[in-house]
Amino acid sequence: MQIAFSKYQGAGNDFIMLDNRDGQYDALTLSQIQFLCDRRFGIGADGLIKINTHPTLDFEADYYNADGSKSFCGNGGRCAVSFSNQLGIPVTNTSFLGYDGKHNAQLIGSDIHLQMSDVQNIKQFGNDYEINTGSPHYVRFLNSINDFDIFSFGQSIRYNETYKNEGINVNVVEIIGNDHLFVRTYERGVENETLACGTGVTACALAYASKFNKIGDNHIQIKVMGGNLSVRFHYDGTHFTSIWLIGPGTFVFEGEITI
Repeated sequence: MQIAFSKYQGAGNDFIMLDNRDGQYDALTLSQIQFLCDRRFGIGADGLIKINTHPTLDFEADYYNADGSKSFCGNGGRCAVSFSNQLGIPVTNTSFLGYDGKHNAQLIGSDIHLQMSDVQNIKQFGNDYEINTGSPHYVRFLNSINDFDIFSFGQSIRYNETYKNEGINVNVVEIIGNDHLFVRTYERGVENETLACGTGVTACALAYASKFNKIGDNHIQIKVMGGNLSVRFHYDGTHFTSIWLIGPGTFVFEGEITI
């Protein structure tokens, strides 16, 4: 099979994008997706996204992690909007289907504003939090994370008795200023640290607001290993609504590969 692809990245979180509006890649197998995402033998990426047609929305972003498992991906969602724009799908104001349901998005300048699902259930364990922002996340606040061993810590949480069956993404957060965070993430499905995680920075921003009882409208700036993102939301003390993940979705290159 000959596959035409585009490569996109959002703050260093990189994705293989496939135009599947005619269904030509419907039959891709789990092992083929793993091969395409392999950084030594394939194209190399944190995930793969098929852009499918949808009967009522502008498109479907059908996302796969590098291991072939499925979830929602915030950075992937923004890159899907950017790629769809390249395909000629109107995305100035768009609605698409993700793994966790419908999402709205806007292309404003060079940034994509992606609306995330509302969140109301946060579990807190001392200094740690568990939040589902379309994908499940574990969040721990630390004083300094630049040299922190996120790989070992991430594996210790992701494969413990509580989470080993379903898996969980693991984040560590350093507060570097007022409403300014530094986040590093170990992602399930990639099974390593990624340079950014959209659902992860969203989870960390919400945990920060919960930790410091930041009632009202919030705009949290977030530094990640691959760049900068931000998260806007409203918090009423219990529910998080109007959650928007903001950042780039950047074209890298395109090509063809035979599998």
